[in-house]
Amino acid sequence: MDKNTTTLLNSKPRPSLGSITLMIVLIIMAVIQIFPLVWLVNFSFATNTEIFASRTPLIIPNVIMFDNYVRAFVDGHFLLHFRNSVIINTLAVFSVIAISVMASFACTRMKWKLSGTVRTILLLGMMIPIHATLLPNFLIYNTLGVTDTIWALLIPYVAFSMPQAVFLTCGFINTIPREIEESAIIDGSGIYRLLVTIITPMLKPVLVTVAIMTYLHNWNEFMMAMTFLRTRTWRTLPFSILEFIGQYMSNFGAQFAVMALTAFPAIIIYLILNRHITKGVAMGAVKG
Repeated sequence: MDKNTTTLLNSKPRPSLGSITLMIVLIIMAVIQIFPLVWLVNFSFATNTEIFASRTPLIIPNVIMFDNYVRAFVDGHFLLHFRNSVIINTLAVFSVIAISVMASFACTRMKWKLSGTVRTILLLGMMIPIHATLLPNFLIYNTLGVTDTIWALLIPYVAFSMPQAVFLTCGFINTIPREIEESAIIDGSGIYRLLVTIITPMLKPVLVTVAIMTYLHNWNEFMMAMTFLRTRTWRTLPFSILEFIGQYMSNFGAQFAVMALTAFPAIIIYLILNRHITKGVAMGAVKG
C-alpha cells in the first residue's frame, strides 16, 4: 500500500457547511434552553438587594447566600411539601398505569359494541383544558366533603392524565401480535392472568413513558392545589414559594431557592429516563 492510499484511508472527511451550521444552531438552542435553569440557580444565592439592583442577566453575589436554602427547608416547610408531592404523584402514576392498561386492552382487544365509542370519549379528554373544570370540580368536592384531602388532587390528576395514557397504550397494544394472546388462551390462561402476566410486561416501554409524563405533568401543578386545598396538610411543593410572599415584602432569594429545589428532581428524572420517553412515545404513536 503506497503512501497516498494510506493518507486517504486515515484522513477524516471534513464537515460540510450545512452540518457546521446545524451544529451552531443546536448549540444556540441548547444554551437558550439551559439558561433559565442557570439563571434560577444564580439568583437563588443572591439577596433581595442584589436581585433588584442587578442590570445584567446573571449576578455575582458579594456573599453566596446558602441561607436561602436553609430558609427554604425550615421556613418554607420544604420537606413536608416534598413528601406530599411524592405521595400524591406516585399514587397518581400507579392509578393511571393500572386504569390505562385495562381500558386500552378492553377497547382494542375485547369485542363489545361500544368499545370504539368509549375509546373516543376517553381520548376527547385531551381537548379539555384542566383548569376549565376548576369551578365544577370544586362544587362537587365541596358537596362530597373531599376538599382539603388527598382525593381532591388525586382524582383530577388521574383523570386528566388518562387520555394521553390511553392514546399511547392503545397504539402500543395494537403492535402486539394477536397470536400471543390466542396461544395463552388455548393454554388455559384467563383474561386477568393474560393481562397481568403477558400483556403488561410487553407494555414496559410505553408504561415507563406514561409514568414519567404523568409524574412530570403533575409535579409542578399549582392551580388545582391552590383551589382545592385550604390547610398545609396535603399542600404540594409550589406552596413552599408562597411561604416567602408577604403583604409588603417578599424574600425573592428564598423563592428562587425553593424553585431550584423543586426543579432538580424533575430534571434528574428526565435526564435519566429521557431515552425511555422518546422510545415509548414513538412506539406508542405508531398505530395510535
